Amino acid sequence: MNSRSKKPETIAVGAGRMSAEHFGTVNTPVYRTSTILHPTLASLRNEEAARYQYGCLGTPTTESFENAVAEIEGAARTVSVPTGLNAITTAILTVVAAGDHILMVDSVYGPTRRFCNGALKRMGVETTYYDPLIGAGIEALFKPNTKLVFCESPGSLTFEVQDIPAIAEVAHKHGAAVLMDNTWATPVYFNALKHGVDLSIQAATKYIGGHSDVMLGTVSANETYAKRLETFVHDMGLYASGDDCFLALRGLRTLPVRLARHWGNGLKLARWLMERPEVSRILHPAIETDPGNKIWRRDFTGACGLFGVVLKPISEAKLTAFMNGLKHFGMGYSWGGFESLIIPANYVRTVKTFQAEGPVLRIHAGLEDTGDLIADLEAGFDRMEAA
Repeated sequence: MNSRSKKPETIAVGAGRMSAEHFGTVNTPVYRTSTILHPTLASLRNEEAARYQYGCLGTPTTESFENAVAEIEGAARTVSVPTGLNAITTAILTVVAAGDHILMVDSVYGPTRRFCNGALKRMGVETTYYDPLIGAGIEALFKPNTKLVFCESPGSLTFEVQDIPAIAEVAHKHGAAVLMDNTWATPVYFNALKHGVDLSIQAATKYIGGHSDVMLGTVSANETYAKRLETFVHDMGLYASGDDCFLALRGLRTLPVRLARHWGNGLKLARWLMERPEVSRILHPAIETDPGNKIWRRDFTGACGLFGVVLKPISEAKLTAFMNGLKHFGMGYSWGGFESLIIPANYVRTVKTFQAEGPVLRIHAGLEDTGDLIADLEAGFDRMEAA
């Protein structure tokens, strides 16, 4: 049976297992090693034949994790790298070289923008930012040296949904690769490669790890880019530790189950917040009134617990009173763990201004009881009113 004919829940449980090679154990053990001994001189010299050559080139632990992610992504090859940001930069640098031009979505994760405007510019790669809602209109921005289009859908902090198939069709017509940060939906709810993406990126720190205790990224490539990706990662000496891959693989086993709870909790919170007088609007693609809902329903099979809230105009003192007394919502970066989080959204736009009536908050709905979470937010609004 082809792996993509199985449901994500089944793939997540069984993919990447190496039980037969490890005395029947369900989980591949953690391998911590630098040196790998070879039985013969011929084996030492024949790098292509040796399954494991050296610690940073892969161990059974990293192989199990990467194979499992590749199967759920429907990819020809997945590599693991130390962080989500490293996965983004690795995917980009796999494709581009000095003198190339890239198209970058304007709603992208902030550190990705910083990489493009800093390190990538110094390397002689030009970046043009585009409106996340441009769709097939992106063709007008292509240059003869455009090598890739980078997507992130929904957009970071503001949650615009991109028309990935339309963008991919244009990009491939021009011989450009399509890269996508798919951390929000994961391959469980959006199969990026099936929708025309060439390199699918995950901050495995978030939902794949799922427990706020690992830093990790993955890049999953189709057949066209698989060897190129693997070669670049090896040339750069990139390596994710066996401990982190073990934890992330453990998280992957329950990813579909946890995502369903995050999705449900997030929707409950979003719908409750929609009725609050302090709220101007909700930024959540799974809400029927959201501008991106039509494409989300067409392309996605679910949502996660991350969404945005645009408040009506308030003073900094009122916002502070709301935030500082929250008991179940922590103020911290990242998301995708079991806990609920909330932060003010500091977004940057250079193509088209994002219109926000008041402060924008990013909320991650964790796995707590929604009644407790709602009570926490309600108490926060009471403090806001009294401030």
